[in-house]
Amino acid sequence: MGKALRWSEKWFRRGLWLVAFVFASFLIGLGSQLVGDLPRVQAPVRLGDFVDQAQAAPLRARLKALEGSVQDAQQALEQAQLQRSKARSESQDARETYANWLAARRATERSEDNPEVLARNRQLDALKQAERRAQEVLEAQQQAQLDARQASDAARAQLSALEEAAREPWRAAQRSAELRVFLYRLALTLPLLLLAGWLFAKKRHGTWWPFVWGFIFFALFAFFVELVPYLPSYGGYVRYVVGIAITALVGRWAIVALNRYLERQKQAEALPEQERRQELGYDLALERLAKGLCPGCERGVDLKNEKIDFCPHCGIGLFDHCGACSTRKSAFARYCHACGVAADKAADKAAEKASG
Repeated sequence: MGKALRWSEKWFRRGLWLVAFVFASFLIGLGSQLVGDLPRVQAPVRLGDFVDQAQAAPLRARLKALEGSVQDAQQALEQAQLQRSKARSESQDARETYANWLAARRATERSEDNPEVLARNRQLDALKQAERRAQEVLEAQQQAQLDARQASDAARAQLSALEEAAREPWRAAQRSAELRVFLYRLALTLPLLLLAGWLFAKKRHGTWWPFVWGFIFFALFAFFVELVPYLPSYGGYVRYVVGIAITALVGRWAIVALNRYLERQKQAEALPEQERRQELGYDLALERLAKGLCPGCERGVDLKNEKIDFCPHCGIGLFDHCGACSTRKSAFARYCHACGVAADKAADKAAEKASG
C-alpha cells in the first residue's frame, strides 16, 4: 500500500498512527491509575477485626505489662551479675593478699592465735558472705526473669490461639473483599473491551480512526494486561473464558466476512469489465497492483511479464496502449507515463483516428 500512497499522505498516516499510540498511552496511564486505586473503595480486612476483643484486649494489656517486666528483670539481672562479679573479684583479691601475707610472715608464735591473722580471717569471711549474698540476688533475678518470660509466653500463646480461631472467618472475608474488588475492576474493563469491539467493527476506517485505534489498544491492554496483577486465584478463569469468547466471536466474524467477500467477488467477476472498473477505486487498484495482485479478483499476477495484458483468472484488463502515443501502460493509470495525456482524452483521440 505504501507505493500506492502519495509521499505526504504516507507521512500523514504515520503521524496519525503516532497520535493513536500516544492517545492509547495516556488512556493506559489513566486506566492504570484508576484500576490501582479501586481497592480504596473497599475497607481493608484485618485479622484483628475478627478476634474476640473481650478476651484479646486484657491479654494484650497483660502481655504488654509482662514484656515490660521481662525488660526490667533483664536490666536487674545485668546489675546483679555485675555486683556478683564485683564481690567475687574482691573476695578473690583478698584471699590472694592474705596468702601472700602468710607466706612472708616471720613469727615464732602460732599464726592461728595471732590477732592480726584472726582479723584478716574475719575480713575474708565477710567478703565471702557478701559474695554469697550477691549470688543469691543474682539467682533471685534469674528466677524473676524466668517467671516473667514464661508468663509472657503463656499470654502470647493464648493470644495466638484467639487469632488462630479468627483466621478462618478473616480469610473468608478477605476472599469476599477480593471478589468485590475484582468485580469492580471487571465491571470497569469489560465494557471498555466490548466498546472497543464495536468500534473495531464499525468505526476503524472512519474519519477519526486514530482515536478509535488508540481506544482499542487501551481497552485490550486494560483487560488482558492491566487486570492480570489484580486477579484473585479464580480470576484467571474469567480472563481465559473472555479471551476464548472473543476469539470465537472474532473467528466467526472473520469466517462470515470471508464467505461474504468470496460471494461478492463471484458476483463482481460475473459483471462486464466496464462496470467492474467503475466499482474499483483508483487508490484501491493501485494498492493491489503494488502488491502484484489483480485489482479485480486479488489473485497473484506476474505484472513484470510484458506479454500479460489481461488477468488470467478473471479476464479484467491490466495493461493497454495509450491512444496518443501507443505506449503500453497500466489500464488503471489516469495519465500516460510516456506522453502525459489523460487516459480518457487519449481514448477519444484513438476513437477519432479509428473513425477517420
